[in-house]
Amino acid sequence: MKYTPCLLAASLALSLAACGQSPQIAASDPGAPGAGIEAFSGAYLIGFKQDGLQGQNLQQQALMQAQAISSAGGTATGQWTEISAAAARLSPAALEKLRANPLVEYVEPDLVRHAMGTRSAGTAAAAVSRGSLGRQNLYAQDVYNASGETTWGNAALRVPALRTANYTGAGVAVCVTDTGIDGNHPEFGGKLKGFKNFVTTEANRNDPYALNDVSHHGTHVSGTIFAQYGAGTGASGLQAGQDPNGIGGVASGVNLYMARVLGDSGSGSSSGIINGVNWCVAQLKSQGGTENKVVVSMSLGGGRASKTEERAYTAAYNKGALIVAATGNDGGAVSYPAAYPNVVGIGAIDSNEAKADFSNFGTQVDLVGPGVHVLSSIPLGQGVAATGSGGGVAFTDVQAADLSGKGTMSGTVVAAGGTNNEFCGVGTRNSALNGAIALISRGTCSFEEKTANAVGSGAKAVLIYNNTAGSLGMTLTNTYSVPVAGILQTDGTALLGKLPTTGTVSVTGSDYEYLDGTSMATPHVSAAAALVWAAKPTLTNTQLLSLLKSTAKDLGAAGRDNNFGDGLVNPLKAITGQ
Repeated sequence: MKYTPCLLAASLALSLAACGQSPQIAASDPGAPGAGIEAFSGAYLIGFKQDGLQGQNLQQQALMQAQAISSAGGTATGQWTEISAAAARLSPAALEKLRANPLVEYVEPDLVRHAMGTRSAGTAAAAVSRGSLGRQNLYAQDVYNASGETTWGNAALRVPALRTANYTGAGVAVCVTDTGIDGNHPEFGGKLKGFKNFVTTEANRNDPYALNDVSHHGTHVSGTIFAQYGAGTGASGLQAGQDPNGIGGVASGVNLYMARVLGDSGSGSSSGIINGVNWCVAQLKSQGGTENKVVVSMSLGGGRASKTEERAYTAAYNKGALIVAATGNDGGAVSYPAAYPNVVGIGAIDSNEAKADFSNFGTQVDLVGPGVHVLSSIPLGQGVAATGSGGGVAFTDVQAADLSGKGTMSGTVVAAGGTNNEFCGVGTRNSALNGAIALISRGTCSFEEKTANAVGSGAKAVLIYNNTAGSLGMTLTNTYSVPVAGILQTDGTALLGKLPTTGTVSVTGSDYEYLDGTSMATPHVSAAAALVWAAKPTLTNTQLLSLLKSTAKDLGAAGRDNNFGDGLVNPLKAITGQ
């Protein structure tokens, strides 16, 4: 690759020739930060004055930059000579010395970046995680249309019509920067084109066909892009009502790459992510790779800008890649890297084409994609699915809590008690629940509190029914040994009226999961971009983005706005004009 990043933490006597020929090397990840920390302690990115070493070739510049770091008392951990930047470990004294060096333009922290997706709540889980108990969900019943493997997101992007016309993205690469991928998932058909791990602090994460995606995020994102169609491609752990063949991706014909830049916790460093993006761009033929076109899909970000990131992503864009990134999920300003000028910022909509309540907004939103209650692949067996019945009637919509115990429990159903049967109050107990299935209403206290109270009372399973219309999923903090599931308001109140009676709750492993987030919208748009680029290969990345924006479906206020940008990406119109 012509980017010439050299790891020069060893000796200043390292030969210039060796440096000039070195491959892409990941900067050493300084370790996972604590909760709420936005930078890695002692880890910094250094930007050298880009006109300060004029007349020196890249090899000479690399050595001089490494010397500057070493002479200040720091340890270089990575270099990106073409953008005049490096990564290093610095003590406070070394930091001050380096800042005083006339060759140095800036020194900034190596920032923490996070995955931008959370488990879909149906009505509640994600809403609770965002501090709101009022969010409604009406998505569980419109996951599919008549074609079976087509999710509501694919239907919104008119993927069936695209597939009928043989627009699948063949000939274009999509490189995902994320938490990894379960390459064994049948949805990928063993067709992953490339994989590289850039998180160096976690052992045994270098094989796409072995454990590497602990958080599940990267496998989910990849499924939205690349899940294969046809009999036998689906996995066995299906969600309720799911087609036996699983799901299909937006662009199932692309060449899929995974750069694992986020670790087991779903977080990673700016330096590691830059290295991952550079590896993605290195797949271009113009950079020595085999791909004509590369879309880099980044379902990650953070709230603080980085000058080094901006330099790196501008350089990647100038090499011809299209970089697509999530705008963020806290309902505030657009996060980075989505907010950089040469990155396409993606917001999220729901199945009613309304802005998702969590989706960040601002002038840097370029396009939107489906991002609420998105069903896609996860590592085999690592999700949860549920069924249930009571009073002799099978429930129509059962959502397993994410940290539920797996298994099947049958027995007497008992109302948990308390105001409106909400069973609130930390430490509340009901001896009648011992050995029974606890039936509880959603209400004013958290799902965690209700579940802990029921389990503490000896319940062998927990059913929580909604207090409004819609599905009821749950995100819990603690892991439980008993099955925990949410059911519809109508099923819960009907069962309450039949007590005393018996019931059954079953929670099993799943190979698919519903997630919410701009992380889910981003792969929809990345894949759509690949479809259009494959159909119109003479376009530059700049021309491609212009076409995607001019053909997008306008949503919200007329014309471009801060919630939807130019609107919902519309690949069929971009290709055919229809």
